[in-house]
Amino acid sequence: MQETSLTPSAAKPSRLGWFDDVLLLGIMAVLAGCGLIYEYLLSHYAGRILGALEAAIYTMIGLMIVSMGLGAFAARKIRDAFTGFVILELTVALCGSLAILITAAVIGFGQQLPLMIANTLGLPPDQLPEGGMIGSLQKLSEYLPYVWGVLLGLMIGMEIPLIARVRQSLSDEHLLHNAGTIYGADYIGAGIGAAIWVGFMLAIDIQLAAALTASFNLLAGFVFIGRFWPKIRRPKLLLTGHFIVTGILLVLAIHGPRWEQEFNNLLYKDKVVYAKATRFQQLTFTERLRGNGLPPVYALYINGRLQFSSIDEHIYHAFLVHPTLAASARHNKVLIIGGGDGLGLKQVLRWEPEQVTLLDLDVGLVQLFKSPDTDMPERLNRAMLTLNGNALNDPRVTVINDDAFNGVDKLIATGVKYDAIIVDLPDPSHPDLNKLYSDYFYRKLKELMSSDGALTVQSTSPYHAPKAFISIAKTLALAGFDVKQYHHNVPSFGEWGWSIATAGGLDAQHRLAKLTELPIKDDWLTLGLVGGAFEFPANFYQDAAKIKPNELGSLQLYHYHLQDWSENQGLNLF
Repeated sequence: MQETSLTPSAAKPSRLGWFDDVLLLGIMAVLAGCGLIYEYLLSHYAGRILGALEAAIYTMIGLMIVSMGLGAFAARKIRDAFTGFVILELTVALCGSLAILITAAVIGFGQQLPLMIANTLGLPPDQLPEGGMIGSLQKLSEYLPYVWGVLLGLMIGMEIPLIARVRQSLSDEHLLHNAGTIYGADYIGAGIGAAIWVGFMLAIDIQLAAALTASFNLLAGFVFIGRFWPKIRRPKLLLTGHFIVTGILLVLAIHGPRWEQEFNNLLYKDKVVYAKATRFQQLTFTERLRGNGLPPVYALYINGRLQFSSIDEHIYHAFLVHPTLAASARHNKVLIIGGGDGLGLKQVLRWEPEQVTLLDLDVGLVQLFKSPDTDMPERLNRAMLTLNGNALNDPRVTVINDDAFNGVDKLIATGVKYDAIIVDLPDPSHPDLNKLYSDYFYRKLKELMSSDGALTVQSTSPYHAPKAFISIAKTLALAGFDVKQYHHNVPSFGEWGWSIATAGGLDAQHRLAKLTELPIKDDWLTLGLVGGAFEFPANFYQDAAKIKPNELGSLQLYHYHLQDWSENQGLNLF
């Protein structure tokens, strides 16, 4: 009797091999990590370099998530999943590695365009062509990171559907948990990507981070070509493309950081002489030569915002420090929160305290002003140590590198009390900073302060951000302080303000009014200037009753700050 062959239905279906399955899931995990890092890279660039609101990170992530959803739908149009995936990773690697560099170039040249036109036409400096089409182009260029975010989001969204189709095509039976398995690898990979970002990439140059991330997309393409060569159309051409992009990535990894920095430097009016990315922020130092035997003017920008200018920082720090210590009964122990550049510390040390504690999150910033990097220009090195009087190396100073919100808890646990507390933090332009201006945080500071001491908080501009300025005072009052506010003009910033608070006895203004002279001599500050600084226009506080304090979790001050600055002629946040 003739033997009959097995019918297709009776044949044992082939299963997806374990090696290919592990390979595909591993690729998916790696690509998920890359996708998350691209989100962070683009939003971080907007926050660090452009001086944009840190809310950019939320906007970027939202845009990319929506774009990934659209990309998942668009993946259905790709007929050949194997070839499509290889082309996709090649494109993602190229776009991801070039996005920040191209953005920096476009924005930098956009800012220089008015000057280039003026030089060509021989226009004087006060007649630079601004506004109109040029202004519109400059403004539009600032949205370029979001364009890249949408583009990369669309492509990243295609990866899961294509991997799922490849995985299914390698098996003759239906993979019951195909989507769930791939999404599991995706979520795990995203978590690993977040850990790599926080633990490693935050501390390196952002363009180098982009090139490194793109290299993993390219590696995924190489692995795919090597493993599934017969299933890919025109594999030799795609392999050649991968080698070309590999060369581009090597060039970008070696020279990209310098090119990016040169483009970023075009955003500053003065010459950029040094730039450094710490774990938390981008530091940029500029230099303006004045001639006639005058020393150069140095300025520090943090994330694109002016932190200080050497020509007038003494005005700001004199008003920050001296009224506080003059209103305090003693000056033996002083706490400074923020102020990692040591400029405020220099003024505090003039009062001959026994001990000063400086609490600042960014160890990179503090170290730069304590013992400057060897690659910092020698003239800048000397200028910074002269500006802060080498205060950070004073034996009376203890530096604690910690988040202020948690750091004060550790100080409270020791039972220490401070005669004066100076809070020199950045403006509340980010939800994370908002909590450091909250009633809860100020109550913590009250526990640290001696009953006859004084506390001063830098309180943004009363002219440009009056609601935010008044809200800080009302928040201190809610925490149990007796609060007064004062202001003075700092040329580099404009009109600036501070809030000074006491926990018992006379308020700070009345304490200062009793003085016949300032206990220390200052080249700028006089007792008359201190007294006059407490005067405000007659109508300044007329709407104070409508302004709310900043309770923890409310984000009230953050919204006031955002609203105030956006309403004042589009001025950049300091």
